[in-house]
Amino acid sequence: MFTGIVEELGEVVAIENLGDASRFRLRGPLVTEDAKHGDSIAVNGVCLTVVETADGEFTADVMAETLNRSSLGALAAGSRVNLERPMALGGRLGGHLVQGHVDGTGTLVERIPGDHWEIVKVALPAALSRYVVEKGSITVDGVSLTVVDAADDYFTISLIPTTLALTTLGLKKAGDPVNLEVDVLAKYVERLLGRGSAAGADLRDLDEIKEMDR
Repeated sequence: MFTGIVEELGEVVAIENLGDASRFRLRGPLVTEDAKHGDSIAVNGVCLTVVETADGEFTADVMAETLNRSSLGALAAGSRVNLERPMALGGRLGGHLVQGHVDGTGTLVERIPGDHWEIVKVALPAALSRYVVEKGSITVDGVSLTVVDAADDYFTISLIPTTLALTTLGLKKAGDPVNLEVDVLAKYVERLLGRGSAAGADLRDLDEIKEMDR
């Protein structure tokens, strides 16, 4: 579990093509200082498992499923990436609950600079729009952000100077893909409400049967 508060702006060192998968080697001295084999590190919001670490770098195997569902397949040696270690239980939750399980990719449409911040418009798949609400949370390339405006096919976010300077969102340009993870609580609520309707109907039927017995 992550919080969407990026710890380090890392870099892709090399990518080895393994046919139906790829092995990434990434540089991140901060996130690897206590990492070991089997640990998780979020790369642009995608939870990856550490294979090995050495000299401030780590390797991770990325399967076809992850490459197909995220923008990691578009990375190359030299690409900058957002890195975050899992949250520690008992620590502060600075962003929101993030699983590192990408729901889909969006496209950066427009950047609108302001005096002290920047508004960014992101197009999103129609299947995800119902989970995005004004003032709600969304993860963009692993960064926990608050939605400013939410529409059927896009949303906007406001980026402060710190976010622009310390994450890849300051480097993205119009047309670039971004990984999106919606709030998992919204998906659970949707699922539970769907089941709750059926369960409620069953309970009403049971009440009617009881009334008939009387």
